[in-house]
Amino acid sequence: MIIVVDQMRADYVDRFSGNWTGGFARLVSQGAWFRNAAYPYAETMTCAGHATIATGVFPHTHGIVQNEWPVGDRREEPSCVDDPASPDVGYLTPPTGGHSARQLLVPTFADLMRAGGAHVAAVSLKADAAIALVGHGGDAVTWVNDRLDSLATSRAYTALPVPAVTAFAQANPIETYFRRTWDRLLPIAGYADPDAGVGEAVPRGWSTSFPHVLNGGGRTPDVDFRAQWLRSPFVDEYIGRLAGSLVDSMRLGKGAGTDVLAVSLSATDEVGHIFGPRSQEIQDTLARLDRTLGSLFDRLDTSVGRNRYVVALTSDHGVTPIPEQARREGRDAGRLDPADIAGAVDARLAAVWGRGRYVAALAGSNMNLYFMPGVYDRLRGSPALVDDLVRIIQGMPGVYRVLKAEQVRDVPSAASADPVVRAVALSYYPGRSGDLLIVLKPGWNSTAYPSMHGSPWPDDQRVPLFMMGAGIKTGQYTQAVTPADIAPTLAVLTGITMPKSEGRPLREALN
Repeated sequence: MIIVVDQMRADYVDRFSGNWTGGFARLVSQGAWFRNAAYPYAETMTCAGHATIATGVFPHTHGIVQNEWPVGDRREEPSCVDDPASPDVGYLTPPTGGHSARQLLVPTFADLMRAGGAHVAAVSLKADAAIALVGHGGDAVTWVNDRLDSLATSRAYTALPVPAVTAFAQANPIETYFRRTWDRLLPIAGYADPDAGVGEAVPRGWSTSFPHVLNGGGRTPDVDFRAQWLRSPFVDEYIGRLAGSLVDSMRLGKGAGTDVLAVSLSATDEVGHIFGPRSQEIQDTLARLDRTLGSLFDRLDTSVGRNRYVVALTSDHGVTPIPEQARREGRDAGRLDPADIAGAVDARLAAVWGRGRYVAALAGSNMNLYFMPGVYDRLRGSPALVDDLVRIIQGMPGVYRVLKAEQVRDVPSAASADPVVRAVALSYYPGRSGDLLIVLKPGWNSTAYPSMHGSPWPDDQRVPLFMMGAGIKTGQYTQAVTPADIAPTLAVLTGITMPKSEGRPLREALN
């Protein structure tokens, strides 16, 4: 089983260690804990992280460089898993889009296992997480639809609703959370941070202080209720119960071969973005997740057998604290509006070439700058003008470095002695990444979210990594590892080969 806790910093494991009584307690005491795990690339985002975990290679190879990027004339930025040719299949309610793994350029661990006869299931709040984790096929690849009113899958995986998922959706409507109250699980004295921190933002109907009632704006579940549910720990409770039900209804792990269950838990990401990593809400969400994981492991013990499964748990990225909080502590932090960069670049080019729109988009929190089609080709004939644009952007508050696409495209990423160049190169894929690649200073944010990730700095790169179960040696390991090592390690345990692995098997933790 592969578990991804979306937006989980590595330091959460130690910082909140006194809260663990369930799944995290078991991972720490019975698993292999790799205390020095980090992504080596720059664009530490959800889709890229899940794809890296699943394939054992980095974005410059698997091609998932961001959660979305401009395509065609660069005026649209579809999701990394959007696919109009693969319409969604709805559970209980109409479908809302189309999704597949068509943009993922290499097979996942689950793809290879499925080719050998394994049953494969994946569940998540997010389509991109579920799809990137399993890849191009699966028996039950399931997420919550865009309306947040039921579950969905895609015709890329099945033409008809999967009966096991339908049964869960019927028995567990999301509306049952209406009027639930999210209050502190722990005694107040057990929280490391004050309530209602500076810079927090909440959905309509909530304040920044506990408790948070999921009552939306009326007497029945509405769009405000669903926005509140999305940003509550009840999301993970729901997905955890779905995962457990599929273990039983699909009889995962009960056949002669090895099956694959992938679970991505997103509440930490949704809560972390609006309350930040130094909030009572994120600590409470993790305390509740600890219990959700404990229940899931107990179910596996009963249904599959305590020594008959393997768990790998990590995160797709960490998170940087809310800049307003960091500034109060005297640290260099702040916010940079992408529109200011686009405006400055357009103004400089207008002075040379005449009025017009030259910047098509700035994508990602560390910002890939995409010029309108043909503009960068024209600019390459004027290298002094390109250098001038780089100087303008690099002189803006919060900008650490600006790289040209050719600086990372033409240099083998592993060969660069410059850690920033190497990190950006590992995230770069021609035709999908930007023309100019902007790296913000640590602590800076270019989005509307109170707290964000997506940088090549430790806050965003460092994540937990655990393995536990059959064939795994209990202990703590301090060598440098990456989440790309998970798929090759699982491949060794199951006797298959990852054909393009850039990670390595974690043999030091294998019996």
